[in-house]
Amino acid sequence: MGYKALLILETILMILPSSFRQAFFSGLSTVAYYAVPKYRKIVRQNLNFAFNSKMSEKEIDAITRYSFKNLLFNFLHLLELRHMSKEELKNKITIQNIEAVQKVHAEGRAVIYVTTHYSSWELGGASIGAFIEPLAAVYKKMKNSVYEEWLLEARARFGNTNLEKEKVVKPLIKLIKNGGASGLLIDTNINPNEGTMVQFMGKPIRQTTTPAYLARKFNAAIIPVTIRTDDDKKYTLMIFDEIPVEKTDDEKADIQNSTQLQADWLTELITKEPKFWFWLHRRWKNDYPEIYKK
Repeated sequence: MGYKALLILETILMILPSSFRQAFFSGLSTVAYYAVPKYRKIVRQNLNFAFNSKMSEKEIDAITRYSFKNLLFNFLHLLELRHMSKEELKNKITIQNIEAVQKVHAEGRAVIYVTTHYSSWELGGASIGAFIEPLAAVYKKMKNSVYEEWLLEARARFGNTNLEKEKVVKPLIKLIKNGGASGLLIDTNINPNEGTMVQFMGKPIRQTTTPAYLARKFNAAIIPVTIRTDDDKKYTLMIFDEIPVEKTDDEKADIQNSTQLQADWLTELITKEPKFWFWLHRRWKNDYPEIYKK
């Protein structure tokens, strides 16, 4: 789809009531559920691996259906964010535990928000920029440059900026030194030569050490943040207390321990409400490729 065609679709959808848009994307997610069995299979493989094949068929099917719906709703939220006022966003969002960020700011330290593909991550990022502080979000370059341009414009609606993942460390260092906030995802599959091994969902897996390295070196604060909803209309932005990074004589151990604490936070989050996580992603494909060959 060309950029002009995407904008035409956006214009048509935004003329329609929000209830219609939700119904339309919900229906589209049902079509996707039946049309792409490959991704139904990926969700099942992920859930069986993460929960040791103890999840019932009913639970797996419900989470699979919601995974498709949630992905389509994130696209819908991007579309709506491009036209949304700050007041309209405020009416959708409740912020929980903002005091954790205020405490860090009072100490004169920069914040590194660690986050995840969970519930409406697009509304979550926009809400931080709109109501807490603008942040620079690290993203992976997309194959579709047209969609990437559209997406990054939506994400920048309320003051956030975007940093492409390749060669991002120097810009992040400069940002942190200047007291700016950044946002880093910790739940994506990474290359075998990156990160460190941690326990995640009870399994050893490689996870990025970038948040811990930067926080330790530049006295920044790692603040986990995510978002959830009860009805896909109103959302709660959940800010968690700072994850510490010790500064002993053993730098490697300090970074390892903090990275594990981040994995523990994410494990607890997903275990409590698994339906919100992005199960359509092959998170374990580098460390456990065999689970996707079954």
